Parts: sequence; C-alpha cells; structure tokens
Amino acid sequence: MSEQKEIRINKYLSQAGYCSRRQADRLLEQGRITINGKIPEMGTKVSPSDLVMVDGKRIENQQEAYTYLAFHKPIGIVCTTDTKVEKNNIIDYINYPKRIYPIGRLDKASEGLILLTDDGEIVNRILRSRNNQGKEYVVTVDQPVTRDFIEAMGNGVPILDTVTKKCKVWKTGTREFHMVLTQGLNRQIRRMCGYFGYEVFRLKRIRVVNIELGTLPVGKYRHLEKRELEELRKII
Repeated sequence: MSEQKEIRINKYLSQAGYCSRRQADRLLEQGRITINGKIPEMGTKVSPSDLVMVDGKRIENQQEAYTYLAFHKPIGIVCTTDTKVEKNNIIDYINYPKRIYPIGRLDKASEGLILLTDDGEIVNRILRSRNNQGKEYVVTVDQPVTRDFIEAMGNGVPILDTVTKKCKVWKTGTREFHMVLTQGLNRQIRRMCGYFGYEVFRLKRIRVVNIELGTLPVGKYRHLEKRELEELRKII
C-alpha cells in the first residue's frame, strides 16, 4: 500500500462519519480503538486494507465510494424512487449510472435544490437533524407581501392538525420572500401561505443546510465538493 493512501487514524474516523478528529483522539487515549487487533499510538496512520475497530465494532471509511449529488430539480419532476409509478420521476430523469436516492422531497410543482446519494447514513442524519441551518426557499405569491404576513408566517401557522415551528422569514420583493424551514410537512409552504389567503406562484429551494444551489442550471447536477461534504458532516 502506497504511503499516499495512508491517513492518520483520527482523520480516518472523521471521514467515515464516525466522530470528529478531536473525539477520535479521545478514543485513542482511552484505548478504545484497535487497528488490526492492536491498540495504536497517537498519530498512527492506516490504509484502506487495515481493520479499524472502535469498542469492538468495525468502522469502514467508504466515503470515496459513495456518490453525493446536488441537483436542480425542474418543475414537473417527482421526487420518488418508484420508477414504475411515476413517469416523470427524478431517478429516470437524472439517469445516473448507479442507484442513488433523493434526500427528502420537493413537490412536483416546485423547483430547486435536492441532494441525492447512496449513503444511507448521511440520509438519516440530514432527515433527523435538528440544527437551525434548515432549508432555504424563495417564494413568489399572488399579492403584495405585508409586514403582518411575514411576521405571522415566522411565528407558526396552524396546518395539518399542528402548528408549524417558528422560522426565519424575510421580504425580498413586492410579492417575494425568503424563508428557512427546519421541518418538512407535506406542501408546508403552500399550506402556510394558503392559510392567510395567499397563493404560491413560484417556489424554489436554494439551499439545504450548507449546500447552495448557486448557478447550477435547471435539470443539471453536480458532485458535492469535498469541503462541502466535510462541513455538512460537521453540522449534522
């Protein structure tokens, strides 16, 4: 195994999504990590062929083997993996050469950023995450946005037999506003607007946690950069 492919044990555990480098150092000090059955010293390097275990459980760093995509979903595409049910589904549309799954949903009438991956661990972490980064949307409605409307939207709205969580909402145009959601109820923004008599004309997601849509063209995807993925793992 070449020297270039060897990395420090704390970096290995961090890349595997097991813990931070600092936490890995603590585990090392506590003697809870073994490499090929032996307790390593601080700074020990490992290669892909080494057997790394924490508390007797094998930890595999498959980061490089996983796929992480940012996709600009067009209006009319459905976020489902059931290719037999929906003709205009996201999987057939992207036609990626390996099996990937959308993280969460973006309704058929909406466009914008959605992440796709084959890494089940990160899917669960994002969907269960309670951080305040959330998902950011640009919303265009059918009538002027008032201060009272913005305030009410941010303070929680009674829909679907519950009250939505408080969220950040700010006006960006006469009939346009941005909002950041940390929950994902069915057609949440449309229902929230509808409660106050507003109809959504256009709904576009521009950010998921730290991943931004940016200038990615409609219908195109890109692979997440290493720095984006590392930051995402730290946040969630």
